[in-house]
Amino acid sequence: MTSQLLEINQQYCLIDCGEGTQYQLLNLKAKTAKIDYIFISHMHGDHIFGLPGLLSSMSLLGRTKELYLIAPAELRDVLIAINRTSQASYNFPINFIETQDAYATQVLENEYFSVTSVPLEHRVACCGFIFREKKKKNKLLAEKLPKGFPFELMKELKEGKNVDWEEKEYLVEDYTAEPTAPLSYAFCSDTAYSENILEHINGVDMLYHEATFVESDIERAVKTRHSTASQAATIASKANVKKLVIGHFSIRYKELNQLLEEAQSVFPETFLAIEGKIFTV
Repeated sequence: MTSQLLEINQQYCLIDCGEGTQYQLLNLKAKTAKIDYIFISHMHGDHIFGLPGLLSSMSLLGRTKELYLIAPAELRDVLIAINRTSQASYNFPINFIETQDAYATQVLENEYFSVTSVPLEHRVACCGFIFREKKKKNKLLAEKLPKGFPFELMKELKEGKNVDWEEKEYLVEDYTAEPTAPLSYAFCSDTAYSENILEHINGVDMLYHEATFVESDIERAVKTRHSTASQAATIASKANVKKLVIGHFSIRYKELNQLLEEAQSVFPETFLAIEGKIFTV
């Protein structure tokens, strides 16, 4: 079942919430209280059936902090119906942001990153999500500063401003270093092969792309609007991404190396999305 936990600058984003997600979060000792953003790609059960239970548990555990839920409009009606029939409610506000499956649109922006949804090609309306870090502040070379240097002036240096203290000017170029380049991650959920996404994911540091089938089962992939491992790798190659992670494997494959080898023959920097595995972008 599909679900990923993405951490950006100590902020948690949950992407899709298939059945069993809550158990795995507990098993991996990931604190659900830190999840402030939940993104849902589409309304198929293997991507949403874990959400009602997770939200209920968050409420029972005393959450009061606002939660952002970025999802198809239909999900709102599902949650309302479940809560009405079970006589349940949440102790925290949900900021529901509807996804748009017809065109790419920015669905979220905060101090640290922005998220754009992009339409995918599946049997139902489906979106992918692209996460992009904002430009980081300069790195402060604190060891070069005198003892007692004011914290507020340190902040100004990191923001790229020269400062004066005790009759001396401190220049940004002398006391800070250039920050690391902003990182990017693209999540392409269930989709048939489509080059329409290339312009949106071009050059991302890491791409997750579904790879439900091997190429010998391409007729099945076309019928169900899914991708093969080879097709996922082709997208990664054409989009000039740095790393590819493939997942959403059909249960017909008891040995996953055949999917990995097929993808790596096209795009060598390919990895399997194994349950519980951690990737660093």
